Amino acid sequence: MSERTAPAASTDLDSLDLMDPRLYGSGDPHTIWTALRERAPLHLQSLPDGRRFWSVTKYHDVREVLRDHTRFTSSRGTLLSVLGSRDPAGGKMMAASDPPVHTMLHEPIAKLLSRRALEPFVPEVRRVAHRLLERLADGPRDLAELAAGFPMAFTGTLMGIPEQDWARLTVLTTAAIAPEDPDFRLGNGLNTLATAHHELFSYFSRRTRRTTREDGLIGALLGLEVGGRRLRHDELVYNCYSLLLGANVTTPHAVTQTVLAFIENPAEYRRLVDDPRLVPGAVEEGLRWSSPASHFLRHATQDTTLRGRQVREGDAVVTWLGSANRDEEVFSEPFRFHVTRSPNPHVAFGFGPHHCVGAALARMALNALFAEIAGSVERFDLAGPVEHLASNFAAGIKHMPVVTKLRTT
Repeated sequence: MSERTAPAASTDLDSLDLMDPRLYGSGDPHTIWTALRERAPLHLQSLPDGRRFWSVTKYHDVREVLRDHTRFTSSRGTLLSVLGSRDPAGGKMMAASDPPVHTMLHEPIAKLLSRRALEPFVPEVRRVAHRLLERLADGPRDLAELAAGFPMAFTGTLMGIPEQDWARLTVLTTAAIAPEDPDFRLGNGLNTLATAHHELFSYFSRRTRRTTREDGLIGALLGLEVGGRRLRHDELVYNCYSLLLGANVTTPHAVTQTVLAFIENPAEYRRLVDDPRLVPGAVEEGLRWSSPASHFLRHATQDTTLRGRQVREGDAVVTWLGSANRDEEVFSEPFRFHVTRSPNPHVAFGFGPHHCVGAALARMALNALFAEIAGSVERFDLAGPVEHLASNFAAGIKHMPVVTKLRTT
């Protein structure tokens, strides 16, 4: 989206439904988020079944909620899909826990996924990026389908997952975060979610039993201690699932939406081609622009105040990252795509204790890919309609046919 598609003042805040995945598949959440930032930066939505949640849409408010785990807990679940129930992974999975459990899980994994630790993998990621471009150059191709498999080529390797399993795991992780999308739905959304979770958890249950402590990230999880003990089997499974989900949600959608931004803003792409030193900044702007993870859920641990309004203990509070990254008070011309934007303090990877543990890996992969693109692609052209994923969590593109013209010199 290069500009607002409707004035915020015309948006009916009483009838909006930010829970509805169809809004993200065929609608325009940015028009709604803009209206909320301007007119109701803390908004309470009630669902017909009695569940309700607060929406936080301003940048500094989003950071406040994500930073303060003493007031806003992750242990009851972090996605709207668990609204009204307790996440069975709460307190067991890194993403759905608070310090000190979260810290004990996060720190050793963060070391394994640090920029320094990942340096030896850079040549392989570049080779994967080059192969992706070779496939794109072979006539009209669906960039979204190709990009969906991009993170598995290195995350799968880091986790010690056999290559023959990558394609199925990619489909299952997408189904887990977009169970209402027609391309991934099995019956109804609840059945899709249950099926995807069952297959993923069963897979990692088997995988962890076959893995040794020398086998990549899964092996590292086997050696972790939390509270003076090794991780239980269910904790191992939940955290393997979380690591894979994080990789498959962020990177491919940042790729497709950044390329789409370049198609819509050819002058910005030309700047990148003319000066490849701009690649890191272009990647950060692509992350801000795409905001692949739309939201994170928290629950108030006590009666508290946000924006001068009272939030009761137990209330669900949803931080909308895509909205925060277009906040006019923080980002100049937020609806313009600028590869030289600086500063660019986006929250695409979250903020605070739960800042994405795989952020360095995602940045490394995206920088490698867009360096390859800038060095070899003259331009991209759309070859068909762009179809968005019907998901209130992943701001993704599921189909994007493109023609790729490579540079001849």
